[in-house]
Amino acid sequence: MNVKDQTAAQAPAEPPEAAAADRKNKKEDGSFIVFLIKLAVVVLIFRSFIFSPFTIPSESMLPKLMNGDYLLAAKWPYGFSKYSLPGELDVFDGRALASQPERGDVVIFKHPIDKVDYIKRVIGLPGDTIAMVNGQLVLNGEMVAKKRVGDFILPVSDNTTCAWGAVEERETSGRDVCRYTRFRETLPSGKSYEVLDFGSGPADNYGPTIVPEGSMFVMGDNRDNSQDSRFTAAPGGGVGIVSQDLLVGKATVVLWSTDGGAEWLLPWTWFTAARWNRIGTTF
Repeated sequence: MNVKDQTAAQAPAEPPEAAAADRKNKKEDGSFIVFLIKLAVVVLIFRSFIFSPFTIPSESMLPKLMNGDYLLAAKWPYGFSKYSLPGELDVFDGRALASQPERGDVVIFKHPIDKVDYIKRVIGLPGDTIAMVNGQLVLNGEMVAKKRVGDFILPVSDNTTCAWGAVEERETSGRDVCRYTRFRETLPSGKSYEVLDFGSGPADNYGPTIVPEGSMFVMGDNRDNSQDSRFTAAPGGGVGIVSQDLLVGKATVVLWSTDGGAEWLLPWTWFTAARWNRIGTTF
């Protein structure tokens, strides 16, 4: 083949404009991939060390938290452990930058056996003596102040039904509600919160027991409907006295709440099912 034939056989050169556009597209594709990687890293850091969302699947923390609440938990107050990381990567033991919770804090922690997320209120810290006498909380030999307040009224919904200790009523509006006996407890520190008491329950008498070093005694505010430190740790049940190494975060604010009546294919029900008065509830 002569030089003329070789030249004729070569592909036509790509116009400069097309080559520039191709380089620009490749650069944009690369930039988008870098953006996605950066976004994933930011989300990972945010969820691991700053805030993480949690859902409330039960009524053990009534009246403060309802089934269908979506809350944000702060990850840094008690330090960081493998439970702070997505996938619970076993990269170190114990907690880094560890700090102890305060009595009255509402905390998220891993169940000692099945490692499911639980949420309860911290009642006792290392060295504290905890007891229950006829439904009355006793802390270090002193009865915790407990005052009767107005009944708690819980509307019946897809997410909430009346437990055995409630009186079910129908309001004049036609709405069905559950009426619970409610009290306000005040810890020696001055921290106060509301609890429900159905009457005589299986854990109304407990202890006394001393909280070991590095542990915490937790209870649900719905005292007769909570599997907490008064019950031996068992999968899907009681948690026993909980190691502080199992702490995940501290409840901070309710971001969203729904009564369970929403349907994905009916967008307007996302709003009618919302419990607007609960959004923004803090701890």
